[in-house]
Amino acid sequence: MSNTAAASLYEPEPLTAANFQRLATFIHGYAGIKMPASKRTMLEGRLRRRLRALGMADVNDYCRFLFEEDGLADETIDLIDAVTTNKTEFFREPAHFDFLLEQGLPALADRGRRQIKIWSAACSTGAEPYTIAMIMEEFRQARRDTDYSILCTDICTEVLAEALAGRFSVEMIEPVSAARRQRYLMRARDPARAEVRIKPHLRAKLSFARLNLMDETYPVDADMDIIFCRNMLIYLDKPTQAKVLERLCGRLSPGGYLLLGHSESIVGLDLPVVQVANTVFQKR
Repeated sequence: MSNTAAASLYEPEPLTAANFQRLATFIHGYAGIKMPASKRTMLEGRLRRRLRALGMADVNDYCRFLFEEDGLADETIDLIDAVTTNKTEFFREPAHFDFLLEQGLPALADRGRRQIKIWSAACSTGAEPYTIAMIMEEFRQARRDTDYSILCTDICTEVLAEALAGRFSVEMIEPVSAARRQRYLMRARDPARAEVRIKPHLRAKLSFARLNLMDETYPVDADMDIIFCRNMLIYLDKPTQAKVLERLCGRLSPGGYLLLGHSESIVGLDLPVVQVANTVFQKR
């Protein structure tokens, strides 16, 4: 037998349709993420890193470990970390930040909100909440009687750790203006490390926690002034979107703002909000 033929005997089997369905059902139930059959190859690829970490060669063995050997008890967080999508960037969908600076934040301050509470509900590696913090610092300079805090949550522990560190590649910060880079970013001392770090005074305004938006209740204050939940709902089906949005609205103060991604909609949902700008909604 040739070496090539012998090697082929040990090639792992592709993910079976039955095991894909078991994974898809669990992921949807736990995290709300839609996993149609077209994502079978993508899912298998995402799980390869977990196989290496566990010393497994076959994704079907991994499924047996999860579903037949009680592996989910310890593996759920790592499984969800592997399958979540964490695309993010600084000043993504900039019209939202223009709205806050020009309309939303002045309206909150005029109503007497001195401590503005903000929740970045799917914060990923931190580009969104650190962008919010830059905007809030600029507003605070204009309205010195106001302060703010930002709660940052995500279902993925890996991205939360990156967000907490506040380190980003120089390519990542390209959307940040030169003036803001000067005020809010520090270059690495080693020029060979092409990265920056958020300055400590800005990092101090953020707190981080793991939170699954599929949970029935959220351990979050019910008087948030601004909630960002952008470009996450697109991965959920309509009934799940409705449940998440209802719970988010329950954590929003009257007059507070809910910001969704520009490709997301609340059409057909009965929520206690009115639209005040493109994908910006104010609680009645």
